[in-house]
Amino acid sequence: MQSDLVWFLPWWLVIGILVGLVVGVLVAGIFVAGARLFPDEPHEPMAGGENRKRAEIRRYLRAIDEEFIENYVIAGGPVEFYLPPRDVAITFDARAFFRIEGSSTHGVLVEHEMPGIHLGRRLPFETPDLTADPDADGATMAAFATLGLPTDASEREIKAAYRRKVKHVHPDHGGDRESFERVRSAYTTARTHAVTDDDEATTVATPPSS
Repeated sequence: MQSDLVWFLPWWLVIGILVGLVVGVLVAGIFVAGARLFPDEPHEPMAGGENRKRAEIRRYLRAIDEEFIENYVIAGGPVEFYLPPRDVAITFDARAFFRIEGSSTHGVLVEHEMPGIHLGRRLPFETPDLTADPDADGATMAAFATLGLPTDASEREIKAAYRRKVKHVHPDHGGDRESFERVRSAYTTARTHAVTDDDEATTVATPPSS
């Protein structure tokens, strides 16, 4: 019956249907081939943020001369950092933190927003105060904390930290104006502090001309 119906269809309609089917198959084939040849670039905003956080924690642990192992397996799963002499595990994952709580190891949960230099407040042992700068006031210490740096960071380190931070808070990159202005203000304050310290050090180190 259907074959009889085809004979009653206009020839141009039959050809149009066939051409449409062929074009549809070709378009589908092009999309499949394009997806295989040019796969979408993986978006890794969290991975990038985790890498920066790892770098901050790594820098802090080295600054306090604390031995650590990265990607250590404990309590049946991996943690970002493990301090063997202290039996302390540092993780960014809340599930890993609760898993560690059931063991003898002391777990420390670090949020991605927390500056690495603040880790010392959560460690279960005494740590040196890297922000103990007698010339640094509250605003200066807050500026360095915003950049994730100790108050004795160099001007080069301040610039590098600013570039990293500003990429993620700039309004053009999905950030908000308030965070962007806070990072800019922190950079200005921290850089002024570093330059002032360098100038004073140079003045002290350079003997007066006779």
